[in-house]
Amino acid sequence: MHIAILTFPGFNELDSLIALGILNRIKQPGWRVSLACPAPEVSSMNGVTLRAQATLAEAAAADAVIVGSGLQTRAVVADAALMAQLPLDPQRQLIGAQCSGTLVLAKLGLLDQVPACTDLTTKPWVQEAGVEVLNQPFFARGNVATAGGCLASQYLAAWVIARSVGLDAAAAAMHYVAPVGEKDAYVERALANIGPYLPK
Repeated sequence: MHIAILTFPGFNELDSLIALGILNRIKQPGWRVSLACPAPEVSSMNGVTLRAQATLAEAAAADAVIVGSGLQTRAVVADAALMAQLPLDPQRQLIGAQCSGTLVLAKLGLLDQVPACTDLTTKPWVQEAGVEVLNQPFFARGNVATAGGCLASQYLAAWVIARSVGLDAAAAAMHYVAPVGEKDAYVERALANIGPYLPK
């Protein structure tokens, strides 16, 4: 199981790295989580430089893809050559997006007639792309999920784990990272947000 977190120049550290940390709580053969970037290195909105762990081509072939957000997302979606490297397919992949990453999914045509979540800054751009924006932190339909707000990345990670390994594994991963004294509340909140969107 390869999970690629698309991480573009100007990325938001909270989106990419919180998801990376939670997803890596799963320890089983073949489970791999990687930051997939359009260049060997990318720098964040706050100047943190990361080395890519996977290419966009590897992300396009991954079992699950999370699209992180950042300051340059509108430039990303305007780059036809870059977007052409992202033939994401919900028939064979779990696909999630965080904040302005939702705009990437909209421009790829993956949110046709599907409402979505995003952050307040990105909301008007996603609406301009013809997508209904919900006032909630997480939504999924089938194999496509979106989250709004930096800390909602935990819900995307929990959703991917629940869909791939099971709800118990998602609860355990969330329990591990949650603050001491608030662990049960964090797990309960996460499961309440993703539960309605899991296959019955």
